[in-house]
This record gives sequence, structure tokens and C-alpha cells, in this order.
Amino acid sequence: MTKQPVPSRPGDPATAQSLHRGLSERHIQLISIGGAIGTGLFMGAGKTIAVSGTSILITYVVIGFFMFVVMRAMGELLLTRLDYRSFADFVSDYLGPKASFFLGWSYWLSWVVTCIADVVVCGGYMQYWQPDLSPWIPALLTLGLLCLFNLLSVKMFGEAEFWFAIIKVIAIVALILTGCWMIASGWTSPDGVRASLGNLTDPAVFMPHGVMGFFAGFQIAIFSYTGVELLGTMTAETRNPEKLLPKAINAIPLRIIIFYVMSILVIIAVTSWQHISPDTSPFVTLFDKAGLPAAAAIINFVALTSAMSSANSGVYSCTRMLYGLSMEKHAHWQFRILSRATAIPVRSLMFSCFCMLSGTLLLFLVPNVMTLFTIVSTLSAILVIYSWGMILVAYLVYRKRRPDLHAQAIFKMPAGIALSWLSLLFFLFSIVIMVFDHDTLLALCAMPFWFALLAIVWRLKVKRENATRAYKLETEG
Repeated sequence: MTKQPVPSRPGDPATAQSLHRGLSERHIQLISIGGAIGTGLFMGAGKTIAVSGTSILITYVVIGFFMFVVMRAMGELLLTRLDYRSFADFVSDYLGPKASFFLGWSYWLSWVVTCIADVVVCGGYMQYWQPDLSPWIPALLTLGLLCLFNLLSVKMFGEAEFWFAIIKVIAIVALILTGCWMIASGWTSPDGVRASLGNLTDPAVFMPHGVMGFFAGFQIAIFSYTGVELLGTMTAETRNPEKLLPKAINAIPLRIIIFYVMSILVIIAVTSWQHISPDTSPFVTLFDKAGLPAAAAIINFVALTSAMSSANSGVYSCTRMLYGLSMEKHAHWQFRILSRATAIPVRSLMFSCFCMLSGTLLLFLVPNVMTLFTIVSTLSAILVIYSWGMILVAYLVYRKRRPDLHAQAIFKMPAGIALSWLSLLFFLFSIVIMVFDHDTLLALCAMPFWFALLAIVWRLKVKRENATRAYKLETEG
């Protein structure tokens, strides 16, 4: 059935300047790959393997499955109306403006926090070459560079992300092939560890810290997948989204198997669980132990570009989400102003980068990179779970209210209602288990303050709008 034209969303006058559809198929495909390979894999994998053992493979597969369910639900909803700028728009349609306000600002904060984690990690990677270098120096330089990338044009953002993703893909494939050669040849490290599949099948390292150790790996694993939903903020700047969005989403399971499962399999088989440090990148450690410092330096560079890639996506996503909030009158009107030459929401960009800069200065208070990374990645994981949950709730309401749209949908999610409920229960369980770990509990306790702040701001916003409406009625009467 031919899709009928849809009206513009509120606040989108036909004469107004709009975002450019500057992202092509190669940009979208590589950005979706880049979103599936984040800092959580390169830096956080060491901690997840240390606490979960080889059961981390199950963790990545299970969380990857539920993340894919979210993406399918989001894809179906986004393609029912091509004027949706992001998933916050369909949440507004099906759950109301208050839900959209809470989701939009929470998702914006999740990326601010994620960017802080990413640029902090950039500082840590630079210390591989310059151990005496203060981590805040490369962190601030990275943030400034990415702000410049996003200021130029959406095509420049796409190009930067395209090449970042190419570097990550080549490096991980090379690591997997090298690891397979080490296993096949029975390579032995200088400290006497022999590369073998036996390091994977040893029952003692399946759940070395018991069931709670297995559950403890969930937080970093969820953080690792942060950014996959970034596709849902790009539809307004994507050429031919009806074709590209389903293609990018359906490729996610294969990417999880290649980039997460295969790389973790190789790392454990080559280095063994007992020799993986929770405080360093296991990708770098693998080549260091192999006595290949040049290769280790290359992987460290790749990990650095991966963190920059994730932060680059975060700067983009923060900017577009704040722009969307402004268009829905959930943020100050100045955040919707676009630059004349490149149609970039420049004030949204500058405000978001300022908030990231303020958070990055936490390195002065918490100089240990891994400690600060754990704190901020936990905050990000909680906010991402909330965002994914809101997408699923909106999908369930859509299925109940608009069966006609579902019947006409060009990208239906199979078993959508059942899988949405199952995913919501799983995400609730993921939040509950954070109570049992000290670091994640601290982040969890901070979340009520954020939602209380949003509730206060929303109440003030409604009160101001009601007063303005009453004043207009009075003056017109």
C-alpha cells in the first residue's frame, strides 16, 4: 500500500529551515556498526570477563537479543510516520508530552554521561604512550575536536563516524584472525599461558564468582550496547530511511556474534581468564602478552578511536535530542536555531558540549580513569534501560490504539507484544540486580534525584504555560 503524505509535526512550519538529509547508506551502515562496537567492549570487557568468567558470552547474547527487540519495535514505529525526528516523537504521540519530556531529557543526559565516560577513557588510552600525562588533557582535546566535527556539517559527522567504524571493524577482525592462529598453533605466552580452547571449556571459569558474578556483568554489557539506538535519532537526516533503517537493524544480530562473541572467545582462549585484568583493556593485553608491543600499540590506537567514535555519536545524539525537545517546546526555543550554512542546531551543540566539559573535569576529583569510568557508565546504563523501556511501552500502546497502522507497517516486529513484555521484565530485573553491587548501587541511588528534578521542571513548565494561556484569554476577552 502506498504511504500517504503525513502532516508536519507541531512547531515545524513549512517555511522554516529544517535538518538536511545528509547521511547516505554507507554512513548509516557504518554508524550502525560503530554503535554496536563501543567503549564498553574495548575498555569494559576486562571487568566483565573478570567478574563473570566465560559466562559473559551468555550475557552479551542475552542482552543483545533484548536490545534487538527494542530496535525492531523502534524501527516499526519510526517508519509509520516519516516526519518523526526521533523516538521521542512517537513516545509523545502514544504516551503524551510528559513522557516525551522525561524520555528526551533522560536520553540527552545518558549521552552526556556516556561522552564523559568516553573522553575520560581517551585520557586513559593516551597514558599507554605517556604514563605521566594527566588524563584530563587528552580528554579535553578530544571533546574539542569532536565538537568541531559536529559543528561543520552532518556529512562531516557521518564521514568521521564512517572512518572510525572502518578502523574498529578492521582491528577486531584482525584480532580474531590473529587469535585463531595463536589457538591453532598452540602459541605460548612468555608467562607460560598456552592458547587453547580448553581455556574456554574449563568449568572453574564459567561462573568463577557464582551467579551474582554473572549478574554483575550485566551493567557494563548494557553500557557496551549503548549507541545502537542512535539510528532512531537519525531518521530526519537520513536519505531513504524506509530502505536503510530496516537493513541496518536486521544486521545487528550478526554484528553481535562477530564483534562481541567472537572477540571475547578469542581473548579468553589466548590469555586465559586468570590473566585478564579488570583495570585494563584485554584487547591491548592480548598483544602485550604475545610480546608484540607494536601490535599492542596499534590496538590501543584502535581502542582510542573507538572511544572517540562513541563520543562523536554522543555529541551528535545529544545535539539532535535537545533540538527535538526544543521543537516540542520541552526546552528553550534557542536550542532549535539552526546555522544558516550547514543547518546544524549549533546552540544545542554548544550547550551539550559545555555540560560534557563540566563532567570531564571530574577527573580532577577522581583521577583514577577506571573508577570514574565505572561510575559514569553505570549512570548511563540505567538511563539507557529507561529509554529502551519507554520505547517498548510506546510500542505496546501503539499496538493497542493503532492496529490499522500495524497492519500497514512495512517493518513489522514478529511476536511484538509478547517480546515487548518479556523485554520489559528483563530490564526491570537488570535494574533490581544493581542493588547488590556497591558501585552500581551508588549510581542507582542517584537516579531518583534526576527524575525528581524533571518532575519539578515539568510542573513549573505546565504552570507557566497555563498562566500564559489564561493571560491571553483575559486580554483577548
